[in-house]
Amino acid sequence: MEQVQTALWVVALLVALAFVFDFMNGFHDAANSIATVVSTGVLKPGQAILFAAFFNFVAIFIFHLSVAATVGKGIVQPGVVDTHVVFGALLGAISWNVITWYYGIPSSSSHALIGGIVGAVIAKSGVDALISAGILKTVAFIFVSPVLGFLLGSLMMVAVAWTFRRVRPSKVDKWFRRLQLVSAGAYSLGHGGNDAQKTIGIIWMLLIATGYVSASDAAPPTWTIVCCYLAIGLGTMFGGWRIVKTMGQKITKLKPVGGFCAETGGAITLFLATALGVPVSTTHTITGAIVGVGSTQRASAVRWGVAGNIVWAWVLTIPASAFVAAIAYWISLQIF
Repeated sequence: MEQVQTALWVVALLVALAFVFDFMNGFHDAANSIATVVSTGVLKPGQAILFAAFFNFVAIFIFHLSVAATVGKGIVQPGVVDTHVVFGALLGAISWNVITWYYGIPSSSSHALIGGIVGAVIAKSGVDALISAGILKTVAFIFVSPVLGFLLGSLMMVAVAWTFRRVRPSKVDKWFRRLQLVSAGAYSLGHGGNDAQKTIGIIWMLLIATGYVSASDAAPPTWTIVCCYLAIGLGTMFGGWRIVKTMGQKITKLKPVGGFCAETGGAITLFLATALGVPVSTTHTITGAIVGVGSTQRASAVRWGVAGNIVWAWVLTIPASAFVAAIAYWISLQIF
């Protein structure tokens, strides 16, 4: 009896830690949803945060749990995950999020979590315990998502510029101030749909490993789904302004038409990735789209130094969070 009670206590602690990560994911990545709409002046920061949080949660009714299934069952071989692995993965991801938030670097919460899982699993059982297909799919989209965001953002910007070439700039600005509300809502929907599922996936992984749900179940318990969407929405409501400034002001100067094109290109990329079950980075996606929009004006419109620093953070995210996760895994063996 005592052993079951201890297991329940440990599982409850890890679920709470997962909700902390989910909240921080929304907090850290709020900039991805609202940077463009704030920097163009379409919404004030407080309005934009509430707007984004609402659509983060509404995504629960839109998307299937394909990403959650990838994280929960498609990255680690069955039987390898235990409470120590989950603890290491979450601590590695949370630590990297705190560091990058503090320095205003728009890194990927998604890849921090994947890196955390990889580091903790390797520390326990080595590389063979990983499912290569799930890892490769995730790693591939480190490159695919910003490139696709870049292409869609730049192509949309060119198409809009050509379509409205004879319309007065003031009228175009007025129209796209309204349309940007649609694109910002769509992007926030994609952000919630993809990112909340990553936390659902790791809780699902934990519950399977500890025997509280069966690996044959088609979906995790409903309470995990609702709580994860609520947590990411609340995190977005308290979102980090440091990263908003980097995303919306430092990479390139945006007008409503550019914001619309960047958000729409990013939203299409997120919708596609979520449908395919890929835990993609919303940060990579919107950064690529913003750079694509800026580059259609002229190359000098993009501050490539800032963009380069962001790319370095992308490269370091998985190995850095994996390293911290491996240490956290070892520490957890001493604790419980």
